[in-house]
Amino acid sequence: MAVKVVRQPNKIALLGAPTSAAGLSLGHEDAPGALRAAGLAEKLNSIGYIVTDLGDDPPQRYKPDDNSPRARNLSGVLAAIESLKPRVEQAVKSGALPLILGGDCSIALATVAGVRRYFRHVSMIYMDRDADLNTPATTPSGCVDGMVVSHLTGRGAPELVRFWGEPPLVREPDLALFGVERLDPPEENSLGQSPLRRYLAKDVKRRGATAAAQEALDRIRGNGNEFILHFDVDVIADFQATNYPGSGGLSIEEVREALLVFVQQKHLAAIEVTAYNPAKDSDGRAAKLIIDLLAEVLGARLDKLNVAAVVPVPEISGASAATPKASAASAAPAQATHEPASTEQKPGEAWSSESLDTGSEADPEESDSADDKLERSESSSESDESPS
Repeated sequence: MAVKVVRQPNKIALLGAPTSAAGLSLGHEDAPGALRAAGLAEKLNSIGYIVTDLGDDPPQRYKPDDNSPRARNLSGVLAAIESLKPRVEQAVKSGALPLILGGDCSIALATVAGVRRYFRHVSMIYMDRDADLNTPATTPSGCVDGMVVSHLTGRGAPELVRFWGEPPLVREPDLALFGVERLDPPEENSLGQSPLRRYLAKDVKRRGATAAAQEALDRIRGNGNEFILHFDVDVIADFQATNYPGSGGLSIEEVREALLVFVQQKHLAAIEVTAYNPAKDSDGRAAKLIIDLLAEVLGARLDKLNVAAVVPVPEISGASAATPKASAASAAPAQATHEPASTEQKPGEAWSSESLDTGSEADPEESDSADDKLERSESSSESDESPS
């Protein structure tokens, strides 16, 4: 019997991952506490969410590591993601939407692994100014924070690639880079040979943020995968409360437009917010910007899912069809999300990996205890593969 999880559209599980171990300086480890102190949970409560704060992992701080110049502080990085992974699993199983506050970008490994406890195939929108495509062989600095996408897709330091027993954590065609504005030469070479979906900042600006975001979703979720949204705040142009700000890239309006598309999708499995440095935010304006932005897009999500939940299902008697008015009402959510109306999830309705998977068995969980053993069953979903 497969484990089933009941989605709770009005619930959020807040998790803190206070780590800067993968970076090259201190600061990001203080982000979860600072965002809490600035009123994140209260703001989300005020717009209709029930927020359960699951607390923080033990902090993992940056420290110099000249002994490993190609991949610095791997022990701290591993400690951070090993601590976070089971807590993401707990949040997913609860049915709430996990909102993970980082920390550096390495937490993405734990988020994906935690979600994959219940879903074999997981896609990802990686919203970041940097592509994070370096490896220990190509890095100019040894900064593991700049290698996260490589490790997600199965390349890089063996210690991190093996974090998931059957790499990759995310297939390259199922991961979309969004808003990238900085690329090292080795990353450009890697990207040119990769099936990764990519929406560079200049492309997003040309196409329009809403259209680009919808296209990115269509391309990574054409087979119905759950997906994770990685939101590195340095993607925002001129956002100074981060270790590596930049003046180019996406404006705050473009970021908001894209987030509104991503966050309103019912297949969103988790959100992670990374790279905020409160030490560079003396007046708290940057924290307020992040909180207001999250509240706006998550408020739109709640409205969207609540509307979808109350759409009436037309009754069909004999050979008679539904009235045009009822048919139009029931089709509205599918038009908004570009998905079949028959897959719409209702609050309290059970779902599990066998109903959302893509025709393959779920991965076994190696660390299951005797009374927590999960039996995976084969699953299938009707879907069309997006073009490469």
